[in-house]
Amino acid sequence: MAQKKSKKADKSVDDNKKSGKALAEAIATFRIEDEELSPLIDDAAFGSGDYPYEDKMKSGDYEDELQALQIELLKVLDWVRAEGERVVVVFEGRDAAGKGGAIHRVTQHLNPRVARVVALTKPTDVEQGQWYFQRYAQAMPTKGEIVIFDRSWYNRAGVEPVMGFCTPEQTQHFLNEVPQFEAMLVRDGIHLVKLYLTIGHEMQLKRLHARHADPLKRWKLSPIDYQSIDKWDAYSDALDTMLGRTDTLEAPWYVIKGNDKNRARLAVIRQILSALPYPNKEEKLVHDQDKKIVLDAQAFLHKGGEE
Repeated sequence: MAQKKSKKADKSVDDNKKSGKALAEAIATFRIEDEELSPLIDDAAFGSGDYPYEDKMKSGDYEDELQALQIELLKVLDWVRAEGERVVVVFEGRDAAGKGGAIHRVTQHLNPRVARVVALTKPTDVEQGQWYFQRYAQAMPTKGEIVIFDRSWYNRAGVEPVMGFCTPEQTQHFLNEVPQFEAMLVRDGIHLVKLYLTIGHEMQLKRLHARHADPLKRWKLSPIDYQSIDKWDAYSDALDTMLGRTDTLEAPWYVIKGNDKNRARLAVIRQILSALPYPNKEEKLVHDQDKKIVLDAQAFLHKGGEE
C-alpha cells in the first residue's frame, strides 16, 4: 500500500513538473499578435501571482459595496472643500494591473473641479533640464482639491531604468531623495496615499492580449508596453527595489493584488478612505478591508514580492 502511494505521489510530482514546463514554454513563446491566447496561460491567469481566490467576486455584491463606498467618497469631497484639505493619491503598478479602471471608479461621481487626474506625458526638453520633481510639484493640489496621479514620479524607479531612459546613478539618486520629497509634502499638510497594484504574469499577458485584440482598447497600449512584454523579471527587480527603498512611515505603500478587478477596485477605495480623517465615516464599511489581497509593502516583499 505504501509503495502504491509513493508511486502516485511521484507521478503527481512528474505531472506538475511537465505542466510547469509547458506553461513556462507558453509564456516564453507568447506573441501579443497571435489570434488566440494559449489555453495554458488562460487557465493559469486568475490564480497567477499567488492570488488567494479561485473565483471572481459576484457582480451583485460588487455593485452594492461599490455604491456604498462611492457615497463615502462624496463625504471626502465635502470635507476637502469645506476644510481646505489637500489630498494626493499615487497609483503605480504593473502594466494592465487595473489602475485606470480603479481610478475611474474613484472619480466616477466626484466633481472634476475638485478631484482631478494627472497623467503626465514624457518630459519635454525644458522639463528634462529641470529638477526631476519639478513638473510633479507643479501638479500638486491647492486647498480644497484632490489630485490623483495615474503614474507619477516613480517612473524613475520603474519604466525609466528598465527601458534605459535614465542612468543607474539617476535612479539611485531618486531613491535616496524621494523619501525626503514625500516627507516634505506630508509635513506641509498634504494627505498622501500611495497605492501599488500588482497582477500575476499570466494575468498580465492575458489582459495585454485582450487589449491588442480589441480595436476599442488597443489605444491603451503604448509602444513601450509592447517593448516591455518580455521584461517581466527586470520590472520585478526594479519594482521590488522601489517598494523597499521608498516605503516610509510618512508615506507608506499599500500593495493590492488585482487579478480580480472588482475586488481590487473596492480595496483601492477602502484604502483611500481609511487613510483620510473625514467626518461621519462609516467605520465598519470602510475598515472591512480584504487583507487577502491588500498588504503593506514589507509584508508583500517578505512573501517574495514581484516574483
